[in-house]
Amino acid sequence: MSENELKQERSPLLPVRHPQRDFFVCDIFDAAPKSDMASMEYPLFTLSTKPDMTLRRYEVNGNWLELKPSSIGLATVFDRDILIYCISQCMAALNAGRQVHRTMRFSAHDLLKATNRDTSRRGYKLFKDALDRLRNTGIETNVTTGGFEALEGFGFIDKYRVVRETRDGRMQAIEITLSDWLFNAIDAKGGEILTISPLYFQLRKPLERRLYEIARKSCGTKNRMLRYGMEKLRMKTGSQSTPKEFRRMVKAIVDMNNEKNHIPDYTFELDGDLFIIRPRSEFTDIYTEPETVDALDKILLPSSAYENARKHAGGYDLAFLEREWRDMLTGKKSVPDNPSGSFVNFVKSYVTRNGEARLLI
Repeated sequence: MSENELKQERSPLLPVRHPQRDFFVCDIFDAAPKSDMASMEYPLFTLSTKPDMTLRRYEVNGNWLELKPSSIGLATVFDRDILIYCISQCMAALNAGRQVHRTMRFSAHDLLKATNRDTSRRGYKLFKDALDRLRNTGIETNVTTGGFEALEGFGFIDKYRVVRETRDGRMQAIEITLSDWLFNAIDAKGGEILTISPLYFQLRKPLERRLYEIARKSCGTKNRMLRYGMEKLRMKTGSQSTPKEFRRMVKAIVDMNNEKNHIPDYTFELDGDLFIIRPRSEFTDIYTEPETVDALDKILLPSSAYENARKHAGGYDLAFLEREWRDMLTGKKSVPDNPSGSFVNFVKSYVTRNGEARLLI
């Protein structure tokens, strides 16, 4: 069989490496994994599987971020599995009424199994390499998490420590301290965490994972269709490929997904220069809303939301508009994916419907 035939025969999904689950490893197995919305919205991770030494800057709608590689390169899409596991553990604890902290300790073996990663000696070596990239990739951004903006450079994790290690070099226990920027998203009252499909960990291609993230964050579970122009999509994925090569890769993924239906939750198609995303009809209710541990009346809006809303308030008192917005959410009994954007859009809509406020003299 030729090399091309072998590629065609190969499954688009990675194999399930751990079909038998440990009885006592239940936190992430019993609930779908979670991801922070900022990492899904912006291209924070390289799609390259080789050391990526490229300095990146991304700007859109007044938001910007810079990524600076260390001597071992930028953090990759696959390195993000570690952060997803940490976020999932934190959300499980919050939903159980327990406190969470930036520093957490867990079994490295449990993480590797939960994220469908190799547990051989080589797998542990790759795990440590991923930790080094997450710690040493430099990030500067004005993107807020939990209403806070990081005013200095940081990494995805502040540090990690191997607590116990076997004689053959395999980690038994590991401590990871998340960056404030990431932890603020977990601790946010407005819900900055989304549930993702466990099949995410089986997606073989980095670009497939990134396209799924974009679909999950932008399209959600709503019965709607979203379109991206090819150049905008290339920027949003963080791809460094040429426009022609990027379109070829996207088309290959669309064709394969149409044939195999291997990408969970969404269908993709190309219409000329447009990339079209639709939720699958069987998309389950478990993903309906952002993960939140507080009631609607405890949503905390960042100062930037009030500043943006004030520009469109038409003379109305912001406290009044916020009460109206919260009443509207109570009627829907749901938390929006982006509370700040929801509030600003509500203010715009309210003023459009009712006209500007009149001053009584």
